[in-house]
Amino acid sequence: VGSEEVNAYLKEITGVEVTSKDFRTWAGTVLAAQLLREFEAYTCDSEAKKNIVRAVETVAKRLGNTKAVCRKCYIHPAVIDAYLDGSMMETIAQRAQKVARAVDRLTAEEARVLGLLQRRLGRDVRKKAS
Repeated sequence: VGSEEVNAYLKEITGVEVTSKDFRTWAGTVLAAQLLREFEAYTCDSEAKKNIVRAVETVAKRLGNTKAVCRKCYIHPAVIDAYLDGSMMETIAQRAQKVARAVDRLTAEEARVLGLLQRRLGRDVRKKAS
């Protein structure tokens, strides 16, 4: 079974243009966010960057990709940006319950990440519009 058959099946059962890569990207993004949340608060930029490298290494190993491919293709940049600017924990805390109530089939970690992405991407769209 190839990716074309899998993607056709996904479209058939969901009615949405979704691919197996979308699921891998979601899994990589959620895992990266979870790992970054588990690190102690960083005290300097070099420590933050080391934590990101460690998270990317773990995600790459789990997905069976190189670190470069994983960071570029399978971890949403908003997760890394939120970690670096220090807004990840606060945004996740604010949004997770609201998202979990709205989408009851997500795990707690998925709800946290979806809330974070909604907040960050909404902010980016508003910035571009102004």
